[in-house]
Formats: sequence, C-alpha cells, structure tokens
Amino acid sequence: MLDSLSAAQARRVLLAAQGFGRGTASADSPAGTRQLNLLFDRIRLLQLDSVNVFERSHYQPVFARLGHYDKAALDALTFRKPTPRSPGRYVEYWAHEAALIPLESWPLWRWKMDALRERDSERYEWVRNNQPMLQWLREELAATGPVTARDIEHDANRRTGPWWGWSDVKQGLEMLFRWGEVVSAGRTRFERTYALTEQIVPAELREREVNRADAHRALVAESARALGVGTASDLADYFRLKSVDVRPAIEELTDSGELVPVTVRGWNQPAWLHRDARIPRRIDHVALLSPFDPVVWDRKRAERMFGFHYRIEIYLPEPQRTFGYYSLPVLVDDALVGRIDLKTDRQSGVLRVQSAWHEDGLDALPGGTGALAERIVPTLREIALWQGMGEIAVTGRGTLSPAIEAELQR
Repeated sequence: MLDSLSAAQARRVLLAAQGFGRGTASADSPAGTRQLNLLFDRIRLLQLDSVNVFERSHYQPVFARLGHYDKAALDALTFRKPTPRSPGRYVEYWAHEAALIPLESWPLWRWKMDALRERDSERYEWVRNNQPMLQWLREELAATGPVTARDIEHDANRRTGPWWGWSDVKQGLEMLFRWGEVVSAGRTRFERTYALTEQIVPAELREREVNRADAHRALVAESARALGVGTASDLADYFRLKSVDVRPAIEELTDSGELVPVTVRGWNQPAWLHRDARIPRRIDHVALLSPFDPVVWDRKRAERMFGFHYRIEIYLPEPQRTFGYYSLPVLVDDALVGRIDLKTDRQSGVLRVQSAWHEDGLDALPGGTGALAERIVPTLREIALWQGMGEIAVTGRGTLSPAIEAELQR
C-alpha cells in the first residue's frame, strides 16, 4: 500500500470512490434499480434540498455518476410509503444535512437523536412550553399515521413565526424527527409524510444498541470508503461529526488496517487512505455537479483538492452574484474546469444556460474554450434529454458561453 499520493492521484481516488469514470447509461438503456442501489451503497447518502430551478439536489448526483435513469425509479426506492413488513431500503435523517441514508444505518444515529433530545429540551423554550403538543402529536400519529403536517388538524396548527410559515404542528413534528421518535414515511411532490418510528422501522433496527464510540467508528469507516482518501476534517464533515469523536475512531480504524496513513503532496494535514480505495491512472468523465454533491459540498476540500473556489449564490441578491443563481461545477475528467448556471424551463421545454464560465487559465490550453465546449456540450444534450427538454438555449453571459453556443450550433 502506498504511503504517499500526488495531488492528482488523490483527486482520482476521490472520484473513483464516488463512482465517477465507470461509464454512463444512455436514454435507450438507462440505469436501473440495481445500479441505483449500488451507487447508494458506495456514496451512502443523498442530500435533500427544496430548490428546483434546474433539478432537485438528490437527483443530480445520480445522473452525474450513472447517466440516464428514471427519477420515478429513485422515488420508488426512497419516497414510497414503507411499512414495518416492507420497510424499504432508505430513510431520511440529519446525516450531513437533511439526507437519504440506508435504513440499515439508522441505529448508527441513535446517539445523535438522544443528544439532540437532551440539548433541545434544555436550549429551546418552545420545547419546554409545548410538551402537551408533542404528546398530542405522538398520540395522533399512533392513531392516524402516516400523515403529512397539513393533514393534522389542531388548534395550534396556525401559520405563525418566521417567513417560511412553519406551524407549531410542523415544528413539533420536526423536533420528534430530530429525536428519532418520528421518521419520514415517504414524500409526495416533495412533501414529507410523517410516521412514528415503530410504524416504519423494523423492530430489529429499533432495538439494536450501538454506543457512541462504535457508531462513530462505523460512520468514519463509511466516510473513508466514500471519499477514498481524506484528512480528519474531511472524514468528519461527510456525516458532520465532531473531531473529538472522529480522531479516536481514526486511530482504531488505523490499528485494524482499514485506514492507511498517507501524505498527499500539497496538503498540510495528515491523510488516510481506505484500504479498498482504487487509484486509477485516469478518470474519463464529464458531469455537472449539484452544489450539494459530496465532491464539492465541503468548499474548503474542493479548493484544496481541485483549486476550485466555489460558493453557492442562491441566497445572495442578484446584484451580488458573480456566476449565477444556480451555478453547477463542471467536472471534466479529474478537474473542475468551470461552472454553468442551468435552469429547466419546463413551460417552454428549454434547458437554459444562464451563464457559463471557465476557470482562469483554461483558455490558454490547446484548443482553448472551443475544446472545452466540445467536451461539455454532449453532456448538456444528455441532460436536456433526461429532463425532457427539446432545446438548449444559451441566454446568459460568461467566459465559456460563446464557445458553448458555437458548439451547440455545429
């Protein structure tokens, strides 16, 4: 096993561990349920987000790695209404952010559920003042669940509070969800359905006791497999774990041989390579990445590994945006070469390139921006086909926009 990696090798290890470079499916022969499950086994979670200007965040990493697949097939795996006798394979929890995780991982999060229950009860006055509401919700779900927040009628279900308009009922359900008393029982048009844990999660998983140290060791091992190589902070961030828990887990996994200490040239921190990691000679892949893709969701790691400074601009006022509302990092082989702001105009049937930018210096490479556009445009065409859009229109600015428009017209 190697004890050092070049920066380029580290990038390829990460991308191979994340499932890139294995070929992509076509519209005529899309990836099926088996490939979806295998990808989930590899990356271990899909982050959820409600922004839908191009596509919801959990769909994008799958297409970026597998190519064409039916979103309804992923929905059937992740959002169908489960039961204890037919629980499905995936469940939602706060693993990184709100995310889909394998149901088998649910016991690994009991320590967090218990810690949040204790902390929330001490920190939030709302929790202390609404114990009758929380108990009523438990009883209501026992009698009528699974249900959505909208379906639960109660005097307290009034639109109050901040601009997003969460009701007391919704807030109560979210608290119970954080504590593991309530789980997601599927989604319809992205609206979560809630159920008591015993209505969905099999008894064997509910009753499995995993202490905090063992859970962290298992989660760090999953992080390492999913990343291939990483620093202690990288391994912690994948599931948003605390370094005080991660460092002992790394030591134990190193002692057992699952993690191998390595140095990565250009990194100023120690790193660990998972024993099963592949170090491919090359990655042949083109993809647009969600802002919430594991490759780029840790902005500091993306900058260290790819020299790619990336900030999401969704929440900035338009005059303060540099690259666009929903700019997606562009992966070409083992490099992040630019960013494209995409919008799926469903009413007009047009995939809109609202801006496209290349990274500094790439225009000086052989072939310049034209060669780069030649690699990217076929992927844009596949994305449009996957989205059911009949046209691609370059409607915005950017250093790469003219070359993309010219390539589309060829």
